Amino acid sequence: MKAVVLHELGGPDKLCVEDVADPHPAAGEVRVALKASALNRRDYWITVGAYPRIRFPVISGSDGAGVVDAVGEGVDSALIGREVVLYPARNWGSDPRCGGPDFRVLGMPDQGTLAEYICVPVGDIVDKPPHLSWIQAAAFPLAGLTAWRAVVTHGEVQRGQKVLVTGIGGGVATFALLWAKYLGAEVYVTSGSDEKLAQAAGLGARGGVNYRQTGWGKALRELCGGFDLVIDSAGGEVVNTTLNALNNGGRYVFFGATLGNPPEGLEMAKLFFRQIRIQGSTMGTPEEFAAMVAFINKHGIEPVVDQICKLEDAPEAYRRMAVGDQMGKLVVLNR
Repeated sequence: MKAVVLHELGGPDKLCVEDVADPHPAAGEVRVALKASALNRRDYWITVGAYPRIRFPVISGSDGAGVVDAVGEGVDSALIGREVVLYPARNWGSDPRCGGPDFRVLGMPDQGTLAEYICVPVGDIVDKPPHLSWIQAAAFPLAGLTAWRAVVTHGEVQRGQKVLVTGIGGGVATFALLWAKYLGAEVYVTSGSDEKLAQAAGLGARGGVNYRQTGWGKALRELCGGFDLVIDSAGGEVVNTTLNALNNGGRYVFFGATLGNPPEGLEMAKLFFRQIRIQGSTMGTPEEFAAMVAFINKHGIEPVVDQICKLEDAPEAYRRMAVGDQMGKLVVLNR
């Protein structure tokens, strides 16, 4: 089969599209002929070595959708021909609060989805939402699940609450906007691009602030008077700026720290007097994944897709992700 393989560090230029052996399903597994896959920031970080315990060779990719074309021992052959989407990880474990010691994301060390075929446990497939194309179905697994856990499980968003999503444009942030909007919240965003702020308004954001402008923190508070929930992936100086914009009893949920730690620390007294909660979050359980897919089906939600490319052009999609210009997901056609 064709696959996108990384044999050494050095960025997207080190990715190779090459022939590798077809996988065969073991007992309890199905093989999926992948129609489409999608990139996440994690895939780029692996190419530059900014990820722990990297092993070579690597077939990256955590998002995938396709058709079951073979089954292993003990799996019902009636599944052959089923159109499915993949849970983007393995072995969450028994504790819903956090993944266990064997938890890992598809795409390293396990084979990823940037290939023509993949074998996964039968319990890690769900039916493809019928209203979605293959491109759309491949776009939501990892980013959608990360946003779901942040907004729903930890953020506990409620109808009428005010939610701030920072750094709109990335996959997780875009899904966070969609989940919060369809759950009845008022959603506001930040971006360094006025164009992305306008696109977010088209998706349902009530307003936004460009964080490259002087005094953007004050402008945030003036948007709506304060937020009940902040969903952030930046860290750095964004932390205290957005904490200051939270209402009493508000929640700050973060799933990344691209800007590192807050340079001035945290104002602890302000946090405990105002009953502010800070919560780290990442990925999600298979049960959360199933709940998210049911929510997509119920509301007919369509993921935001930025760009589509063929498998052989995947390295160029990695380069676009490195720049950070995208609005939504970068999707790869696997066949």
